[in-house]
Amino acid sequence: MKSKSSASDGWASGGERVGAVYAICGEYEIPNRKGQGFSLLRVGEDGMARPWHIFVVRWDKQFFAYVDRCPHNGVHLDWERNQFVDATVKRIVCGKHGSLFDPATGACIEGKCAGQASNLSPYACSMAMSA
Repeated sequence: MKSKSSASDGWASGGERVGAVYAICGEYEIPNRKGQGFSLLRVGEDGMARPWHIFVVRWDKQFFAYVDRCPHNGVHLDWERNQFVDATVKRIVCGKHGSLFDPATGACIEGKCAGQASNLSPYACSMAMSA
């Protein structure tokens, strides 16, 4: 699986590559309707490498990648390691305060950030077959 960073991080709105691509895992390493967190490094404009925490959720044959940070208060979303999905297995959940997010869009649909411009920060995610 490859994860691409957003427009502000090297991807133009038309989807053309202008930045980094990260190969992070194989397609079947993430079970269906589950998430997997990844700790990557990203070099800032100052040339310093900094931790960059993302997670990827698999929804049937689709994969969605987001920054692992609650838009409401900045904490990691998983309430236990790699537990990003609610008990009904329908939404991404913030383990800190229970806000629910649409897995396909990252939009906050219930909780403290619902109805605000507070959504998960998405990243393009694609699958590539290994050789």
